[in-house]
Amino acid sequence: MDNSIKSLIGYRMDKANEELSLSKNLIEQKYFSKSLNCSYYAMFYAARALLGIKKLDSKKHSGVLKLFNINFIHSGEIHKEFYTFLSTSFNTRLQSDYHDFYVASLQDAEKQIQNAEKFLQMTKNYLSKYLEN
Repeated sequence: MDNSIKSLIGYRMDKANEELSLSKNLIEQKYFSKSLNCSYYAMFYAARALLGIKKLDSKKHSGVLKLFNINFIHSGEIHKEFYTFLSTSFNTRLQSDYHDFYVASLQDAEKQIQNAEKFLQMTKNYLSKYLEN
């Protein structure tokens, strides 16, 4: 893998880690809706880091989800629960960000953080075999 791809993957994982950290800070301040948003973005950037291995990307969130599903879930490389984490988080973020009167709960935010932590750990484990070379 060439250095430009490694740099891109590293950048995307840095963004993923930053968003997860922000999500945790926001939940402590009781900004549950914003925490949901950041947890989603943590998984989104991690998914884009994975897509970087295959030199794939999309300008749309739905495109990233689709590419992740086709290239990692359908192929059996990554367990389908991780697509569930990502897609559920995407839908929750849409509701939280765009639907009037949506009220995010502490439990929603905590669950999303747990899923994001699992997603990022899986991503780091998966990427380690590519980034060591």
